[in-house]
Amino acid sequence: SEEEWLRKWEMGNIGFHKEQGHPLLQKYLDVLLNGRSGLRIFFPLCGKAVEMKWLADMGHSVVGVEVSEQALKEFFAEHSLPYCEEPVPEIPGAKKLQSTSGNISLYCCSVYDLSSSIVGKFDGFWDRGALVAVNPCDRQRYASLMITLMAKNSSYLLVTVSYDPNKHKGPPFYVPESEIKGLFGNHCEIKCLQKVDDFSDRHRQWGLDYFLEVLYILKFVA
Repeated sequence: SEEEWLRKWEMGNIGFHKEQGHPLLQKYLDVLLNGRSGLRIFFPLCGKAVEMKWLADMGHSVVGVEVSEQALKEFFAEHSLPYCEEPVPEIPGAKKLQSTSGNISLYCCSVYDLSSSIVGKFDGFWDRGALVAVNPCDRQRYASLMITLMAKNSSYLLVTVSYDPNKHKGPPFYVPESEIKGLFGNHCEIKCLQKVDDFSDRHRQWGLDYFLEVLYILKFVA
């Protein structure tokens, strides 16, 4: 739930945050960019992902969404980025925090409040910890929203996790490849790029004996 998520940020219980950025995005950035420059790139459930600054510094325009205002403020503070705040007229109670340079815009609201009429469409997506974090009963709604935000020739890098779901209930939730095909297959070509062993003591404490990160590239074909 949103409440649990906000509590994690308040308590600093953010073991999912990667201070150095995610090695899979660094490794497969060329696949995401596909020879293109100046892309609009979307970070669903962005937290304070350092890759947002990294991609903006390369000349891309980054848009994120996150319910935790604390996470967004920490992002700007940790990168010493000046920003301004403004309300989002279409979404009651929502805020947009935008870097003064204008190339990073972070929406503080539920991802489901967004639409292409508010944020436009995107050439690239970095979904790490988002699909696997949403409530499984909301997965279809989430995927349908992402599809409406895809521009022509959009590339969507998706990181899921694989483990024995009988031993741990999530989050992050186990999402099998068959389900990704069910969610996105009518609109995207889907290819698994890499599986990485990400097993750690944290996963052992969950009662697991293996934990993989699985990276897919989804190419929007309409």
